[in-house]
Amino acid sequence: MRISVVDVGSNTVRLVVADAEGGVPLPVHTAKWRLRLSEQVAPGCPVPEEAVDRLVAAVAEADRTATEWGSAPPLAFATAVVRSAPNCREVLRAVRTRTGVELCTLPGELDAELTFLGARRWMGWRSGPLALLDIGGGSLEVAFGRGRLPDFVASLPLGAGRLTHEFFRGQDPPSPEMLRALRRRVRHQLRDVAARIRWEGPHTAVATSRTFQQLGRLCGARPGRHGPFVERELRRSDLRAAITRLATVPTAERALLPGISAPRAAQSLAGALVGHTALKLTGIKAVSICPWAIREGVLLRHIEDGPSWWAGISRRGEENGGQELVPLRIAAARN
Repeated sequence: MRISVVDVGSNTVRLVVADAEGGVPLPVHTAKWRLRLSEQVAPGCPVPEEAVDRLVAAVAEADRTATEWGSAPPLAFATAVVRSAPNCREVLRAVRTRTGVELCTLPGELDAELTFLGARRWMGWRSGPLALLDIGGGSLEVAFGRGRLPDFVASLPLGAGRLTHEFFRGQDPPSPEMLRALRRRVRHQLRDVAARIRWEGPHTAVATSRTFQQLGRLCGARPGRHGPFVERELRRSDLRAAITRLATVPTAERALLPGISAPRAAQSLAGALVGHTALKLTGIKAVSICPWAIREGVLLRHIEDGPSWWAGISRRGEENGGQELVPLRIAAARN
């Protein structure tokens, strides 16, 4: 069986086509289309018409590519930037009408749950009680659990793109006052979640997302060309030093640093501040960089629970499209 997933994120549309034999999604083709929605959509503002047109074109091309590779219709979802836009339903409707792809949004808590599942499967049961951090463009997902699915999840409006737009506009590099203001926001909104993580005392901590991957590379982790099976670790002390490095240079110079890509250079500092603050508050000294995240989680749930699971998710995503993130929401996992 060949299946595929389309992930509409804050910066790119990503396609993964995978074979699902043996219960494991083995990738056979990946592709991405750069949109940079986070640069065009301010928090609380609608997705502009021209951005919707580019989104529709990218999803249509991803659908065609999946078909060419022999996949069933892709499991397509959009994360925080589209989910929190006031015209979310209109965006989903435009994609469905113009491409035939049933794009839906995932609640932040489900986003965290699926990312946890991907990380759990990658890390294996030997990882024990597992804590997860995932920094996206629009939100930060946190999860903890001892089993296949997390015991609790939290989705917070602390994405690197969102905070860059809110705190660092008009000054490059930002002032020390801007950095302190951002840290205060992160500390305030992470306080309760961090207390739960400290109380649980996870045996293993993992970080997913391109933000953490690039920060890991900046802090000395081996580059992606060495393959997914190379162990990569990000230490809190190294991340603290990296913040000083990122904060003293403008965006153009950050893009010249190891691991920091030009499209993500502007939000790399906010991402580093969120990541370091989260590690400090939770008491975690180092995280393993995990290559599996939400896309693999979606594929795994589809393989393990069957197509009816995704049909229900897609239907609820359409019904609930356009709901904004709340400052803190902790939910028990759905089994």
